[in-house]
Amino acid sequence: MFEEDWMGKYQDAWNNEPGLADALAQINFNSIIGYGFIGDAQPTGVITVENGHVVSAGAYNGETMNWDLRASSENWAKWAQKPPGMMGLGMAYTTGKLKFLVGDYGAMIKDPRMAGPFIKSFTAMAKA
Repeated sequence: MFEEDWMGKYQDAWNNEPGLADALAQINFNSIIGYGFIGDAQPTGVITVENGHVVSAGAYNGETMNWDLRASSENWAKWAQKPPGMMGLGMAYTTGKLKFLVGDYGAMIKDPRMAGPFIKSFTAMAKA
């Protein structure tokens, strides 16, 4: 997960997932999002999102991130098999299974324009 090939598949899945890219385009969402593992010095993979759509995806290469999400490999694999809902992600965050090294989870999850697409990003992971 989060290796070069997988990130390319994730890009395609993100851009084709109903309620994700198009919903974020409506709020002109632009961001650099890193994904990796708890305890690692840097994320493994990164996506660049412009107007809701992923325009590049691949290995982390020193980009300055707006979001840096971390979890154990076991939890990422579990969520990729069965994407969590709002309650599951809330529990993962409060118990430390999902960490935001960069980015404000609380502000994001309170904004329905971002919370729904965030949940959908896990559905896209399941399709990558």
